[in-house]
Amino acid sequence: MDALSPAIHPAAPDAPELGDLFQRHLTLMRASSPACSVHAMEPGDLAAAGVRFFVIREGDTTLAMGALKHIGPGHAELKSMHVVEEARGRGLARMLLCHLVEVAHAEGLARLSLETGVQPAFAPARALYLSEGFEECEPFEGYAPDPNSVFMTRLL
Repeated sequence: MDALSPAIHPAAPDAPELGDLFQRHLTLMRASSPACSVHAMEPGDLAAAGVRFFVIREGDTTLAMGALKHIGPGHAELKSMHVVEEARGRGLARMLLCHLVEVAHAEGLARLSLETGVQPAFAPARALYLSEGFEECEPFEGYAPDPNSVFMTRLL
């Protein structure tokens, strides 16, 4: 793989060089959903024990991020899936999602779940998750029913 091919790397979510990526992600989440329905995590929260955080880099440029947050025995939640706008349409979200599924499987997890929005901005994400075997489910692990949220899960 050459230096300019997109590659997935583990990363520290609170690393200073990821500040702009997180700012873009959090700004989009807050602009796309009502405040009471924004479940995006801050970098410091993703640096906690039980969270595995990854980025996709192309050379020195970070294009995407995503995390696995352990929420119960054999169960993890996908968090902070984001591809920068200028890199969308290149298959990076699928690349990252498949990597996260592989990591979860290698860790012996039995189930992955996620929360995403119902708004049109989240339609591509919902389509991706459905195409990778996720199905809609009831709220899980601390979530309550929310008309602005879609909950999805997949058995591994």
